[in-house]
Amino acid sequence: MKKTVINGVNYYPHSNGGGLVAETAVVSRTAYIGPDAKVHDQAKVSGNASVHGTAEVFGNVLVFDDAEVCGKAKVFDDAKIWGRTKVFGNAKVSGNTEVCGKAKVSGNAMVYDNAILTDKAKIYGYAEVWGNAKVHDQAKISGNASVHGTAEISGNVEVSGYADVTKEIDGSEKVTDNA
Repeated sequence: MKKTVINGVNYYPHSNGGGLVAETAVVSRTAYIGPDAKVHDQAKVSGNASVHGTAEVFGNVLVFDDAEVCGKAKVFDDAKIWGRTKVFGNAKVSGNTEVCGKAKVSGNAMVYDNAILTDKAKIYGYAEVWGNAKVHDQAKISGNASVHGTAEISGNVEVSGYADVTKEIDGSEKVTDNA
């Protein structure tokens, strides 16, 4: 098995796909790590999850079930990606975020801090969901929209353009157009 050293850490090709896995990471045999993908640090990839394209996972990330991280996506910190979720394009998921169910994060979208994205929710474009925000059901966040604070977006709604949706700690809600 050919070893590759990156920043002083030994990486080995995964048996299912050939992508590089740090000796400090844990990847199950059933997971797929594509030939140009990397699993770093203490990340764990299990079940039928896949990391492919030039995607990378770092930190203490958990990717499991049938979740997919692909394209040029990056998942890091303590994020959890599971279910039939797909993170792709140039998307970034970080912090203590959970992306689960059949949710999708794509384009240049970012989900971070303690945000939760679940069910069939979609975040794409340059949209951001952060803080303690929750997006679920079939909600869509797109364009340059931002959902943060303790805001919760649900149902079959779309937040787009330059919209900024937040719910402050004091319970007050704000929806603004930052165009």
